[in-house]
Amino acid sequence: MVVDVKERLLQPDSQEKGWLLDGYPRSSSQSTALKGFGFKPHVFILLEILLRGKNIIYSPRETEEIAAGLTQRFDDTEEKVKLRLVTHNKNVEAELSMYEDITVRIAILTLSAQAKWH
Repeated sequence: MVVDVKERLLQPDSQEKGWLLDGYPRSSSQSTALKGFGFKPHVFILLEILLRGKNIIYSPRETEEIAAGLTQRFDDTEEKVKLRLVTHNKNVEAELSMYEDITVRIAILTLSAQAKWH
């Protein structure tokens, strides 16, 4: 993955216009590799979703054609999601230590016990 990102960032359009990585790097090893290749972001944006309540419902506006093509991960259970969140939070903390001086935090607070994402 790191090599793919490196190759993409070396393309002329990225060199001339800049780049935006969404959800990457996800670990300190990926950040270290990017730094080793000479890539350093100007800003590191952290979107923090602050959950108030227990239930988050994903409710896309879909047509029958879209619904027919949707699948759900087999491991999308409450227990597995909690584990993924713990791992994600640990990785985020490691990332923040590398990008502390350029981090912009944006907090989003859900306003009800059941938030719908559209």
